Amino acid sequence: MLGSLPVRVLDDRHRAAALAILDADPVANVFVGSRVHAAGLDPRRLGAQMWGYLRDGRLVSLCYSGANLIPVAAGPGAVRAFAERAQAQGRRCSSIVGPVGPVGDLWEILAPYWGPPRAVRAVQPVMATSSVPDVPPDTAVRRVRMEEFDIVYPACVAMFTEEVGVSPNVGDGGVLYRARVAELIRDGRAFARIEDGRVVFKAEVGAVTPRACQVQGVWVPPDLRGQGRSITGMSAVVREALHGIAPTVSLYVNDYNSRARAAYRHVGFTETGSFMSVLF
Repeated sequence: MLGSLPVRVLDDRHRAAALAILDADPVANVFVGSRVHAAGLDPRRLGAQMWGYLRDGRLVSLCYSGANLIPVAAGPGAVRAFAERAQAQGRRCSSIVGPVGPVGDLWEILAPYWGPPRAVRAVQPVMATSSVPDVPPDTAVRRVRMEEFDIVYPACVAMFTEEVGVSPNVGDGGVLYRARVAELIRDGRAFARIEDGRVVFKAEVGAVTPRACQVQGVWVPPDLRGQGRSITGMSAVVREALHGIAPTVSLYVNDYNSRARAAYRHVGFTETGSFMSVLF
């Protein structure tokens, strides 16, 4: 029994119940699932609060409240309860992200109090594959080594700035972002093709659970786009991920990025759902 309140902050006593909800849709929930699998639910280790929504004393929905606000398995009652809690504490996140329906409903409630946002990405198809690509891989794509950090980091900044609209170096001078890039390299989850000291393709596997992983940061320099590098590069990344990271590889992409969506379909990804992001 979690108690009588409809929403409460969860801790490690609720880990099994939370993971049951997260693992019911391992692709859609891969980011939050990766955090809980790795750190549990203690807010100090998780680096966030996990809110739980109860129905008849049973945990049925979650909301990750940290740098991102992410609803999980949230129906209308849960969405309203999470929105009320978020409104009461004030905005602490840099984005709201997750399935289109719940995020749209959350934002409709919170917009009068938190708006205006920097950007709203209304439809971001979620794509996934569990099959080795038919496309031949770029055999020069490999795991990045730590001594290559200074080569890869500018490409990561360029990708982030292009995608999000603001440099990750703004605010803290890039301290947190540099630490995250270094962590991915150390964990063997940063991949790139480097030619003459220049990154010509890169991608990282950001979130990982026993059932799925999520590719992020796919990037080719602007002057090299349209040559198929993302197709062969992603073929290499998917092969490596399926071989040694997780049995399903996922990502999400902006709906207007037709070139990227076509490249991912070419590699074998199919659409499994849609996300929405509200960026502050």
